[in-house]
Amino acid sequence: MNTAADPPIPGRPAPAVGRVTITDVARAAGVSVATVSKVVNNRYGVAPATATRVLAVVEELGYESSLVARSLRSGRTGVIGVLVAEFEPFSTELLKGISTAVDGTGYELLAYAGRTDGGAAGGWERRSLSRLAGTLVDAAIVVTPTVVMSADVPIPVVAVDPHTGPEGTPTVDTDNAGGARQAVEHLIGLGHRRIAHLGGRPDLESARLRELGYRQALEAAGIPVDPALVRVGGYRPDLADAPTHELLDPAGGERPTAVFAANDLSAIHVMEVAAQLGLRVPQDLSVVGFDNVPESWGSAPPLTTVAQPMHRMGAEALRLVLGLLDGTTSERHLRLPTRLVVRSSTAPPPG
Repeated sequence: MNTAADPPIPGRPAPAVGRVTITDVARAAGVSVATVSKVVNNRYGVAPATATRVLAVVEELGYESSLVARSLRSGRTGVIGVLVAEFEPFSTELLKGISTAVDGTGYELLAYAGRTDGGAAGGWERRSLSRLAGTLVDAAIVVTPTVVMSADVPIPVVAVDPHTGPEGTPTVDTDNAGGARQAVEHLIGLGHRRIAHLGGRPDLESARLRELGYRQALEAAGIPVDPALVRVGGYRPDLADAPTHELLDPAGGERPTAVFAANDLSAIHVMEVAAQLGLRVPQDLSVVGFDNVPESWGSAPPLTTVAQPMHRMGAEALRLVLGLLDGTTSERHLRLPTRLVVRSSTAPPPG
């Protein structure tokens, strides 16, 4: 293959600088644009020797037809979209699972961050689908959609951990309530009785289920739920800062000996606030998170957490969407198990 430093092949025009077009290929191969189109789209009517010459030029110049043009010709792009609100640890881990599972399927992936308002406003997924569906992607995996994906979406869609729970499109999620029970039962087993919960966003089903699991574990152990120990953290460290200070530095109250946070990033922030207040983790305060993102094992100390099988979630979502594309699956909801990962942020309560 020629490089930029190679001399042009005698009798053949030098390739164009920048994006290679079908016209560049036709000129270099000495054929018409229509002939190139027939070759790259596997159509009849081109002599074998000519087709071989055209394909050699395609390879040499690195020509690739656009996704839009491909979709207009065949009705398919060969691309599956992965739509996320933003690229944060949870969605990034899902992407790793999807990208591994797509190997050998014949499909490519397009990762697209759809939220541009910098806030928590919903509706980004519908805007994203309207831009991508049909012309750029054949199907989509939508991560934590804020709204129910209705049946009028023009392409197959699978939702991962939707805010509203498993309704509408096929869904992959995990056992949020069961995972939360495991976390709190671990703390109870260590001897903790004043266990706080730093929750997620009240409008999200995952946050509701994690708080439900927290309450179920306490009630099963005969420990009353103290409303003063339940706070909303919003799944984000910045939103969790004030409620964390309220829990760990209460005005005239007794602080908890343990905190179960609804996600790892909030739990890690709890440990950071504890350090600011002179509390040692786990000697003075035990902390448990949820997700098992890479930041959890890199924290100081490494965080005890509830692991969601995020790579598998991504792979299963891809399996479902491929099944929707070829009509081989009618599965509507897949719930995967969680597991407790005990590290160094939990210990028996002081004294």
